[in-house]
Amino acid sequence: MLASYLWSRGIVWTGNALTAVALPLMLFQLTGSAALAGLLTALEAVPYLVLGLPVGALVDRWSPRSTLLVSSAASALAAASVPFAAVLGGVTPVHLLIVAVATSVSFVFFDAASFGAIPAIVGREGIASATARMMTISTLIGIAGPPLGGLVSAIAGGPVVLLIDALAYVVGAVLLARIGVLAVKPDPDRPRRGIRADIVEGLRYIRAVPVIRDLTLLGVGNSIAAGAVSGLLIVAAVRTLGLSSDSPAIGVLFGAGAVGALAASWLIGPLQKKVGAGAITVGALLLAAVAICGWALSTSFLAGCLALSLWQIGTTAVSLNGIITRQTLTPPNLQGRVNTTARMIAWGGQPLGAGAAGLLAEGIGVAPALLIAAAVSLITALVAATLPVGRAAPLGSLAA
Repeated sequence: MLASYLWSRGIVWTGNALTAVALPLMLFQLTGSAALAGLLTALEAVPYLVLGLPVGALVDRWSPRSTLLVSSAASALAAASVPFAAVLGGVTPVHLLIVAVATSVSFVFFDAASFGAIPAIVGREGIASATARMMTISTLIGIAGPPLGGLVSAIAGGPVVLLIDALAYVVGAVLLARIGVLAVKPDPDRPRRGIRADIVEGLRYIRAVPVIRDLTLLGVGNSIAAGAVSGLLIVAAVRTLGLSSDSPAIGVLFGAGAVGALAASWLIGPLQKKVGAGAITVGALLLAAVAICGWALSTSFLAGCLALSLWQIGTTAVSLNGIITRQTLTPPNLQGRVNTTARMIAWGGQPLGAGAAGLLAEGIGVAPALLIAAAVSLITALVAATLPVGRAAPLGSLAA
């Protein structure tokens, strides 16, 4: 069952990795606007902020498989609309922004259901291992996918990339449909309550567990900085490194970041066994701050790749540390609510960081905007060192 789930995710992630380059690239080619590039990244994060709370509560009531299949179908339709529009006569910036929002809305539902799917497939004791395997697959695809996305975009055009992504969603859904355990519905004896009561229960749990609460709040600072870097990546590649907007080398920069994410996925398991959750987050935020400074000041392609890899190690370690800790400590009946709520809060800074960075880049330049993002990461690390989570024990001790 886990193999089918991993294959499904891997195929979809491959399509997503191609689109991660093609969609912002098409928008920048159409408009040449740094502000719109930042807006695209911001809009991709907004649905989680708006829908995270109610979706988390709803998904805890539904069959995980049904939610996963319906959200996959919606994402496929949104992605397929781009090549369809291209055949009819052209793609507009507004259309690309709408596609970004639509796929992000579908992702909120899929993500909420996946939090319950993993424990259902592997049990609570297998969560950390399964998450690490998923992250390894995701980042291996992330290494090869973006350069390939840049190459396919340069040769065949962005609409072809979105068609591939749509087909990937369809194949992924077929594999998910074969996992019988995901069709199990929630406990029928569970008390029937309103959505608001379910949301409140999830929020109370987060607040009642200090390590989950602190890691969730610290994620805001991490996501502000991450949103800035992600939103300006293509802009910095063009304006600072001097690459052309259709250069396949832009995909290599995305891949360099994926190398860092892969390293983080390998490191997080051993770190969580030996190091406290707070210490991991403090160290990772400091690394991210230094790496963002390096990316802001990079004048060579190789230096930029190295900086992005180190930044991704830091920012991914912060995220994984929070996700694995939450999934390990949260009861099964609260998985959807707690994880979507926590991720909604933790990702809350991403649209702010991306949007602000895009405006700052237009006003004061790309490098100063990125240095401000580095300062946010540094300040977040200093705050983390003062919170109770800074003294938390390794995850194994917390879960005992």
